[in-house]
Amino acid sequence: MRKTVFSLALSFILSSVLIAQSPSSVIQGIRSEALRLNGSNLELPLPLAAHWNLGEEANGFSPSYQMKMIDQGHYLLPWFLMPNIFAHPEDPRWLGYYEAAIKRAAQLNLPIALVSTQWEGMLSTTDEYFNLPPDRNPNVVTVDGQVRREVSPFGPAGAWQEVGLKWGSSQMMKKLQEWYPNPPLVLFVSNNEHTKLQWIRAEEDRRFAKLFGKGRDDNFKRKVVGDGWIERYRALQQGIREGLTASAWKINSNFIAYDAFGPSHFARWAGWLEHSLYSPGRIDPWPVAWDGASPSFYVFNWSSITDFTVFSPQVEAMNWVFMLKEARRLNPKFWFETSTWDGHVPGSSDKREFYLKAGQQFNPERYGGMVQFGMWLMRPRVVREFRGYQETLAQAEPYFLPVVAGVDRVHKNPTLGEFWRTGELVSNRAQSHPYETIVPKEFQGVDRWFLLDTSLDPKRPWELGTILPVYSLALVKGSAPQRQWLLYAHSPLGPRQGVQIGIPGYRAVTVNVSVGGSFYLVDEKNQSVQAIN
Repeated sequence: MRKTVFSLALSFILSSVLIAQSPSSVIQGIRSEALRLNGSNLELPLPLAAHWNLGEEANGFSPSYQMKMIDQGHYLLPWFLMPNIFAHPEDPRWLGYYEAAIKRAAQLNLPIALVSTQWEGMLSTTDEYFNLPPDRNPNVVTVDGQVRREVSPFGPAGAWQEVGLKWGSSQMMKKLQEWYPNPPLVLFVSNNEHTKLQWIRAEEDRRFAKLFGKGRDDNFKRKVVGDGWIERYRALQQGIREGLTASAWKINSNFIAYDAFGPSHFARWAGWLEHSLYSPGRIDPWPVAWDGASPSFYVFNWSSITDFTVFSPQVEAMNWVFMLKEARRLNPKFWFETSTWDGHVPGSSDKREFYLKAGQQFNPERYGGMVQFGMWLMRPRVVREFRGYQETLAQAEPYFLPVVAGVDRVHKNPTLGEFWRTGELVSNRAQSHPYETIVPKEFQGVDRWFLLDTSLDPKRPWELGTILPVYSLALVKGSAPQRQWLLYAHSPLGPRQGVQIGIPGYRAVTVNVSVGGSFYLVDEKNQSVQAIN
């Protein structure tokens, strides 16, 4: 019943509020935005929607579901389970999963994504690699000669390339290329959660001391560990590419990884550097190790993070703004997307239960408001929602539809589309980011605070648990005295009327703010504030 109510309501939003577009224009839009270079002609690509649930289990986000959504006019970048090395092209299960949808994607010349487990996992989980002699072993080899089931940035890179070749040359991969020989873009998406040697334990691998000696400082360790991952992950990707048979696949493949970006916890507490790979001149090595990343804009179910306090995805992700600038300096073609999740796991004590105990409800509308804040803060290429692989459409689709609606809205509303492409994110330099612990000198002057001041803000200083009634940001176009701002605001704990929101360098405007998110066009020349539906 809940699924039916939410689906009907959101289907009405998707079909009636947004401007209708023909299927052919939607398909062309998906293709052109996926292929547009970052900031080409100073214009950013419009976003696309996708998912981590691959529909390999019954009633999930299957390829056939995706094609139906595209036919209905929604801006999705199709995603498929990347075949494992044992999948056989004559297996009816995989024929039913792949064939019709891949051929449909080929007919429409759509970009596609192949989403996978972490390919390097084979290095630790199979005897073929785990039992290699220490000098040839890609895993951590301790000072006493023991091998641990975690990959090392100091082991031989050849094994990584060999494993990549096995993934890229599987029988099912060959069949996909036969069905779709000329895709304009293929994203290979890694779950990127295999156990890796942490830099703080670098000396536990005996090859570290052999290569660099003892007594090295933390910056050095983070640097060489990061450099090691760059070499090995690029070898892994090169192996996959070498295993491909179709030239278009070899040329048009990009490799992106979950959470290969960050860290969003930058400066939150004194120990943040232990969980980063910062070294002077580089906040993170991953933009050099990968073609792109999908960092987590999550309300994790295992921590105290929420969508209504200072400790929130909205506040954490503000650290990503300067990091993305660095990533695109290191790698101009860097593909940045975001992964979103509300922390819900069916049948478990999770984040929705946390909200219920606090007298709140985390419904699809509220989730959509939070997701859109992250979208407009970062303007990612893709918004990729996360749900478990066994979750069904009945369980999860009501929360995916607001993501789709947020993406479609950018394409179908000319004002939103124009600001997405060319607007400049407004910094609030009257305030500072609440995370200010051990900020490296080179980053002390970068803009990290984009939350606008409102009449409902609590008194400062703020703590991690401080409640923020309204989250708002703005993008600006033009020059004074003819500037225009796109104002976005959402209110997680309930709608707010008559909220004053200050626009830096201009004035405060009074608006109403909804749970699901409200847009306003503020015009300096006309002194007007107009709601955008």
